Amino acid sequence: MKYYLISGEASGDLHGANLVKAIRENDSAAEVRAWGGDLLEAQGATLVKHYRDLAFMGFLEVIMNLRTILNNINFCKKDILEWKPDVIILVDYPGFNLRIAEFAHAHKIKVIYYISPQIWAWKQNRVYKIRKVVDRMLVILPFEKDFYQRFDMKVDFVGHPLLDELAVMKYDADFRSNNKLGDKELIALLPGSRKQEISSKLPLMLEAVKLFPDKLPVIAAAPGLPIEYYKEMIGESEVKIVKGETYNLLHNSAAALVTSGTATLETALIGVPEVVCYKGNPLSVMIARKLIKVKFISLVNLIMDREIVRELIQDELTVENLQTELRKLFDKNSRVTMLRSYDELRSKLGGSGASQKAAAIIAQEMK
Repeated sequence: MKYYLISGEASGDLHGANLVKAIRENDSAAEVRAWGGDLLEAQGATLVKHYRDLAFMGFLEVIMNLRTILNNINFCKKDILEWKPDVIILVDYPGFNLRIAEFAHAHKIKVIYYISPQIWAWKQNRVYKIRKVVDRMLVILPFEKDFYQRFDMKVDFVGHPLLDELAVMKYDADFRSNNKLGDKELIALLPGSRKQEISSKLPLMLEAVKLFPDKLPVIAAAPGLPIEYYKEMIGESEVKIVKGETYNLLHNSAAALVTSGTATLETALIGVPEVVCYKGNPLSVMIARKLIKVKFISLVNLIMDREIVRELIQDELTVENLQTELRKLFDKNSRVTMLRSYDELRSKLGGSGASQKAAAIIAQEMK
């Protein structure tokens, strides 16, 4: 069977790759063509475009790159018609993928959406289009199933694939020595994967950790950016950089400053007390605040429906606030409270086997 998978960012590449691996267990003759990254390609998918060329953040950034986005959509439609897949699997990335879902539905190609766009946060009216053009929705957050069922959609909660990823993760016992990190407690700095988000947050993080000379700050560098880019920001400060070892870094860290996104959930599931950071284009943020219908920006707090980790957003993201929240992360009582909440978070996310469950549902749907 021919599977056409579309993801537009690093997390989609990760979850899409795990799904492809599970699909091959059910269908040894599976042919996969994908928009994604290195992990999907490693699973034998023929890569059409890399997510590095697809990701644009914020309202203004999308408008500025609209011609490129529209060209990519048209290219994708043409590629689908030429390759003639049996099913299209969409992984999050809603602005792009919902257009492709509508196109595929019009051409009578089955559409399965794995990892729902966050329409429960904003643009809830998109659910009516999704119900019309998506044959089956596979969700990874427990409250999403209730949301879609309210609109009589065919929806399955499969659990969160990060649980599987972390369950099989083999941490490097020599990580500290290999990276010359010494014996100090580590503070992990996860400033994001794109230059625009890194440049707005990393300087604040670097300034904040200067108040903790007994700790060693370590930056998790994005795979697509050169180390020199980070070294220019660090200057002479005692800060280390690791690349391609984010999970090992978190596993060895006492605390973390994390850009909002999937990384906030990864940090919590590994068990590291964290502060969530977000700073974007002021106009984009102003528009978002008028449209978004949820109380929190981090997945940790959204899933728990209460503030488990502190979120410093826009004007609140200051050096002083970062320092205040970091102090709390090293307070014994605050740490215990947060780690207990992380245990509750894991139980809410369901058991293991998300990719296998999703693959089995896809196989059932294709019969």
